[in-house]
Amino acid sequence: MPAHYSLSATEEAVNRRLGSIPVKREALAAVSNLYRAATAVRQHLENSALRAADLTWSAFVVLWVVWIWEEIETRHTAAEAGISKGTLTGIIKTLEGRGLIERRQHPDDGRLALLRLTPEGVALMERLFPAFNAEEQFVVEALDDAEAVHLADTLRRIVAHLEEHGEERRESLRKEAPVPPRRGGRRRAT
Repeated sequence: MPAHYSLSATEEAVNRRLGSIPVKREALAAVSNLYRAATAVRQHLENSALRAADLTWSAFVVLWVVWIWEEIETRHTAAEAGISKGTLTGIIKTLEGRGLIERRQHPDDGRLALLRLTPEGVALMERLFPAFNAEEQFVVEALDDAEAVHLADTLRRIVAHLEEHGEERRESLRKEAPVPPRRGGRRRAT
């Protein structure tokens, strides 16, 4: 499902709203377009390659992470998939119910759990990934190979920068203006 407003209409609205507010427009455009592109790609893949396998984006990413690493702790799976441990729990239950993934206790630490694909899960990924990759090719077909490689390298640099300096930056911001801890659920009325 395409976004309600086009990219150009959104950019015009942002420019109207920001007016003379002093911001670095290049950074705004880069991050906004990165987010919008990621959302558009996710929606396209969920409604094309993943639809036939009846998988959500998050379920596919969990399968992908476990498939790539063969066996991985649940906490690392959640981190690699970019989801909370609570969200992972629900996804695992669904994938276990479909016979695609299995969970077992860690042999050295009973508090930890390991994930592994079942033979059915491996077979699904081996069938599904070529179709998924065909849609990845469709997503970038407006780019030539050199542009696709350049885009991948540029995005990799962003990720590497955040991995290397992100925590330090966030800690610095917290020192300048402490933020309240995150809470789950509803907040009590005061």
